[in-house]
Amino acid sequence: MSKIQLIATSAFGIESVVSRELKWLGYDDQFVENGRVTFAGDEEAICRTNLWLRSADRVLVKMGEFKALSFEELFEQTKALPWDEWIPENAEFPVEGKSIDSKLFSVPDCQAIVKKAVVEKLKQKYRKEWFEETGPRYRIEVSLLKDMATLTLDTSGAGLHKRGYRKLVGNAPLKETLACAMLLISRWKYDRVLIDPFCGTGTIPIEAALIGLNIAPGLKREFDAEKWQVIPGRLWVKAREEAMDLIRKDQELRIHGSDISEEAMSLARYHAKQAGVESYIHLQRMPVTDISSRYKYGFIICNPPYGERIGEMKEVEKLYRQMGTIFSKFDTWSYYVLTSHPEFEKLFGRKADKRRKLYNGRIMCYYYQFFGPPPPRKNID
Repeated sequence: MSKIQLIATSAFGIESVVSRELKWLGYDDQFVENGRVTFAGDEEAICRTNLWLRSADRVLVKMGEFKALSFEELFEQTKALPWDEWIPENAEFPVEGKSIDSKLFSVPDCQAIVKKAVVEKLKQKYRKEWFEETGPRYRIEVSLLKDMATLTLDTSGAGLHKRGYRKLVGNAPLKETLACAMLLISRWKYDRVLIDPFCGTGTIPIEAALIGLNIAPGLKREFDAEKWQVIPGRLWVKAREEAMDLIRKDQELRIHGSDISEEAMSLARYHAKQAGVESYIHLQRMPVTDISSRYKYGFIICNPPYGERIGEMKEVEKLYRQMGTIFSKFDTWSYYVLTSHPEFEKLFGRKADKRRKLYNGRIMCYYYQFFGPPPPRKNID
């Protein structure tokens, strides 16, 4: 099983970010589609991508893809796939599904057909009629899009946004994967100052610190595939040892997070400690009107309130006007703002140099990007 087709799934709008991350890891043989990047790898790639991908949602094994216009076609072609090469006799193998613009629109029926087909395939190998499913989990997904069925095995388990440090959450939490995508889109570098004046429970500053220290985001959590027989345990050990060796422990970072809520700041400090980066981030309760910096060049990256609840819109619009005034004082900085408000640029008082459609959960947003001048190059004698 030296060559495996793998899929890194993502939120819409950040597929190119996931693609870039995969290329950094050395996986250049890839194909980018809406919500996913398909790439070629091996068993070691499953370990490394789960540990290292910052903006992807999951890593899946692509078992097969085919056109399915009837339940019979779905059954026979699913049964023909090599499930017996992956799934052991004692495995738990739940089936999940989704169907969009397909003749086979009943998801429960599709799930049942796929489950039956996989069982029939495993019966042939293990010579038994009943599977107790008490062992490791191999979550199967059948995804139907315009009559094309894609069958996958989920190697990640819990979504990759669950790094392990955020045990407690505040109101409207920003997913860690989206926070990372915002950072990677901005091209922020660890030697530059970063301010998040609406840091909430600390997601953007913490993810920035993990990037700056080159800490693999999955280092403190487990994955379903760690218990799979087909992937030797030594590969997981090797991948984790490699990740530990690559941490930049002595890196100096200038990352600042603030928020008006003391409760949010308390959670941010707790999460930073859980992530092991509390000594690399300066966290302070402070309104956005008080932010300042002695540095001439830097980045402001933030996810301010959107005013989604009734009665909040006027306050939010007042806040956006304040942001325009305050940020303009950072005239040599770059700033990046994620919001769903359609009039943000007008309220902010400046047209963005670039904007990008992103989804914060189910909320369609724009990521407004305002570019400052690059700092002068240092002379090298």
